[in-house]
Amino acid sequence: MADFNKILDAGDVDGGEINVVVEIPTGSNHKIEWNRELAVFELDRVEPAIFAKPCNYGFIPQTLDEDCDELDAWILTDEPLTTGIFLKDKVIGVMIFTDDNEVDDKIVVVPADDRSTGNAYNSLDDLPKQLINQLEYHFNHYKDLKTPGRPTGNSGGDAAEANGVREDACEPWASL
Repeated sequence: MADFNKILDAGDVDGGEINVVVEIPTGSNHKIEWNRELAVFELDRVEPAIFAKPCNYGFIPQTLDEDCDELDAWILTDEPLTTGIFLKDKVIGVMIFTDDNEVDDKIVVVPADDRSTGNAYNSLDDLPKQLINQLEYHFNHYKDLKTPGRPTGNSGGDAAEANGVREDACEPWASL
């Protein structure tokens, strides 16, 4: 397996595309994480089925968020994607949460070439409100059986704010 942080960068943000590596497919209750030290995916834990992911979940290579993990991305597609693939995405916004008193940003993206939707999603405002509610609910409650009350949050921002978060996450990576 390739080390995604060595062969990919965060993408062409100025050109409107970022690279995202898929960790968890939509509908999975397996918490699969990229292990940066070993350069492999690993199963961190199995969540109860009621906490299956409402969308694909991945990371942006060569970034580090405040939690010292690669910057998270929620990848919106009609079908689940496979763990270990990467795709070029268009940033449509950011959702900001707090987990254990640390900011835990979620960059929201769609495939750069999404012919299924006709490239209809360009901002969080373009998404169905019910989908936003499901994403917020999932992240605010997926740890309830283990640690009720964390994480929390649901503030969001547009693509420009998301790109600012991504730029900030690239800075600590450069010092590794």
